[in-house]
Amino acid sequence: MVESKTLQLAGVAIFSMAVTIAIVVPCTLLIPDDAPAVAAVSPSCSEYPCDSSCDMSAAPCNGLIFEETFDVLDLRTWQHEITMGGGGNWEFQYYVNNRSNSYVRDNTLYIKPTLTADKFGEPFLSSGTIDLWGSSPADLCTGNSFYGCSRTGNGANYLNPIQSARIRSVNSFAFKYGRIVVVAKMPIGDWIWPAIWMLPKYNDYGQWPASGEIDIVESRGNVNLTDGGVSKGNDNMGMTLHWGPYFPLNGYPKTTVETHDTFATEFHEYEVDWSEEAIIFKVDGTVLREISPPEGFWKFGEFEIDNPGIENPWANSPNRMAPFDQQFHILINVAVGGTNGFFPDSWTNSPYPKPWVNTSPTAFKDFYDAKDSWYPTWKADENNGEGAAMQVKSIRVWAN
Repeated sequence: MVESKTLQLAGVAIFSMAVTIAIVVPCTLLIPDDAPAVAAVSPSCSEYPCDSSCDMSAAPCNGLIFEETFDVLDLRTWQHEITMGGGGNWEFQYYVNNRSNSYVRDNTLYIKPTLTADKFGEPFLSSGTIDLWGSSPADLCTGNSFYGCSRTGNGANYLNPIQSARIRSVNSFAFKYGRIVVVAKMPIGDWIWPAIWMLPKYNDYGQWPASGEIDIVESRGNVNLTDGGVSKGNDNMGMTLHWGPYFPLNGYPKTTVETHDTFATEFHEYEVDWSEEAIIFKVDGTVLREISPPEGFWKFGEFEIDNPGIENPWANSPNRMAPFDQQFHILINVAVGGTNGFFPDSWTNSPYPKPWVNTSPTAFKDFYDAKDSWYPTWKADENNGEGAAMQVKSIRVWAN
């Protein structure tokens, strides 16, 4: 999920343990970042790596350091982000902690977008105020950037017309090097943007994208979206690394891969195998891309060719995988639309074209005014609208 820092104006006036979950903090998370990736053997059987006398077939001694199978939505593990900021992408949703948008049923997490007008009425979009500042630690706005905590709509700049959810493990679990496997199904519905991804816990190398981003799976919910005849709709997904000295210098075109399959109609297994030597992207066990720059990401990115004299943010790191040599946490969200280019103006959508352009100062309004063209594809009246939800069955992380 791209965390761009564009200042482009668009839309708003300028984005009991009944749980089958085991979170065992590995020793590697408790040692300095410059220490070896694997710490000395622990004398216990409750931390990885374990004493040799332990049962190596059981977690965490088998390397399984995180397991979530969604018996419940455990808010001790998953913190809801509460913001309208959209990560700088000027997405059309705002994120809240609400069981209409994030809930668990039958060992499956659902992240489902809904209409803001369902809660407040349509006139609210052009005249109301959304205030997310909150008044208690669990209810505080988590992102003030890009007018993320309070906005007021008007006739040209509508309020965020979609309500959705984004959850993260930053306060409960982060890891450095490991194999993460996610079993999930993507949503169906025009202009829906689901993502399961990772961000650094501490931004050791500076602001995005200097400290990196790992996109485990990202797709678009559109039914018929193409680029020169190539499908970019819900049968298409991508896995990507974002990295660079500063925005907009981002080397992601060199570290991305896409493929096609039944991602929105069936569950698939998305895997990132991350080590000191490489990052490997897999879907259903098939390797799609291995990224292992022999001289590090700075030389791989060739940033100085067009920007002579810029500084290398990873120069003092001894690891050639920098910035991907620090702790990362997990994020799960469903966004909608946006003006950063994830939905390019040049692509073709049928039977109705894209209802906004990325340079429009009234993109939120343009999008919502075309509701009759895109909202039927969400099928809100079928199965509680869950076809438009991203569904996640499990997340597991093994230490490398």
